[in-house]
Amino acid sequence: MSDAVIVDTSRLRGGRGIKARPKGRHVNPEALADVQTLLGDRPRERSLLIEFLHRIQDARGYLPASYLVALAQEMKLAMTEVYEVATFYHHFDIVDGDETPPPPITVRVCETLSCQMAGATALRDALLAHGDANVRVLGAPCIGRCEQAPAAVVGRNPIDRATLPRILEAIRKGAVEATPPPYIDLAAYRRDGGYRTLSECIDGARSVESVIAEMENSSLRGLGGAGFPAGRKWKIVRAEPAPRLMAVNIDEGEPGTFKDRYYLERDPHRFLEGMLIAAWAVGIDEVYIYLRDEYAACRAILTREIEALAQNPPCALPRIHLRRGAGAYICGEESAMIESIEGKRGMPRLRPPYVAQVGLFGRPTLEHNMETLYWVRDIVERGAAWFADQGRHGRKGLRSFSVSGRVAKPGVHLAPAGITVRELIDEYCGGMQEGHTFYGYLPGGASGGILPASLGDIPLDFDTLQPYGCFIGSAAVIVLSQHDRARDAALNLMQFFAEESCGQCTPCRVGTEKAVGLMEQRAWNKPLLDDLSQAMADASICGLGQAAPNPIACVYKYFPQELE
Repeated sequence: MSDAVIVDTSRLRGGRGIKARPKGRHVNPEALADVQTLLGDRPRERSLLIEFLHRIQDARGYLPASYLVALAQEMKLAMTEVYEVATFYHHFDIVDGDETPPPPITVRVCETLSCQMAGATALRDALLAHGDANVRVLGAPCIGRCEQAPAAVVGRNPIDRATLPRILEAIRKGAVEATPPPYIDLAAYRRDGGYRTLSECIDGARSVESVIAEMENSSLRGLGGAGFPAGRKWKIVRAEPAPRLMAVNIDEGEPGTFKDRYYLERDPHRFLEGMLIAAWAVGIDEVYIYLRDEYAACRAILTREIEALAQNPPCALPRIHLRRGAGAYICGEESAMIESIEGKRGMPRLRPPYVAQVGLFGRPTLEHNMETLYWVRDIVERGAAWFADQGRHGRKGLRSFSVSGRVAKPGVHLAPAGITVRELIDEYCGGMQEGHTFYGYLPGGASGGILPASLGDIPLDFDTLQPYGCFIGSAAVIVLSQHDRARDAALNLMQFFAEESCGQCTPCRVGTEKAVGLMEQRAWNKPLLDDLSQAMADASICGLGQAAPNPIACVYKYFPQELE
């Protein structure tokens, strides 16, 4: 009798004659039942993945790994697809079975420039030193409340001009939800003539051609930063084959920018009416509004008012979807935002094709910043000349400047396009804070560069700052005083870029991290920083990496004394 090898097939996957254990993680029936309850009757569409992740995170306080497995099965997705999306965004916390969940309350302290200047680092350190097993303290990128620096968020409840006692009091009370401020609701808006202009468009009292002509003649340009002429964009997308979609960008993550939040918290229907007029003019079938997750009060307002509008519409409306970001600055880039709306990681697309031709779900897409649409109703009602004639120093239109830093009256200041920063400070911001002298400024948020006070008489508008190596972007103006250093500001901005790089392209992913290390040294290595800057500017896929070197170049050019 020959020797025989006895094999225990129960230990082999796929062994014949027994039921093999399938590969991968196994679905927990209880987790699956809970996920099904949380998702309710919403369709299991791929594009709703991020919305569903939010539902789990909101309900449990984190994302149990077993729920991700269950969600993947429920949506018929590969586990890797769910996991890579969940790990991409800052506001999702994945916890495996043997890991400790985060504490029930998370406090985020804004660490970007305006808040750092106002003492955010000391505030965060005080919170950490206080110690509380029920509280997690995190540094956070800009939360869009720069005029109230230092700003923090307890759960989803923003704490303006935050102090340790105020944050501890909110924790003690369990005040973790945002409370919407008073605003103009649908009834009040319609009493004041709201949606009359939209109705005139729908009823034929205004023609598409005349409305687009007003937009073109007004010189209104995209107010999210790119500055593309709005009327021309409408014509381009309208010429594309139907069905056409619209994506509204309210992922206002550029440090120093908070104008969209300001308007949404006061007069949301002025934006919604402008959005619907644009949808009518361009022939849009469905509208997707992408709102950053930090704006919980705005989300509550828009949810309520879009529902009210659907219940009592002034006319036939396109379908409106409100989508929630999850903490990713890169999603302010239009193609990254579209990827996120589709339920994916927010990674910018290579172009061409452009989103006007191949955008959301592969359809021609009209992409607009919220504030651009906010001005549509006024321009159509009052005429193009009303808007265009508002400028100063040869420029046209109005600008909503988000001003923060060392001024006496930070906030959103509506001023003529082309105003200089010196005029803006003196005429709108009440001058500088007591004990502070104007030293420098950022004309366009983190990406727009840094200029000295000696160049404080340049008109602030599209195309006026490029000769100086800067741009206006979203008109986020951060004012520095003699107590600040431009090199420190540049380091803070580069740390932000390194944290927020999506990682898709090597020049940005590696370049920003290497630049941070070099800028933390007492003496900057100019040849190496120049090489890094050139590589980032030339080879990065999107504007984050392309603009990240701007603050470095400005420090060398305008503040060389700080590097001696």
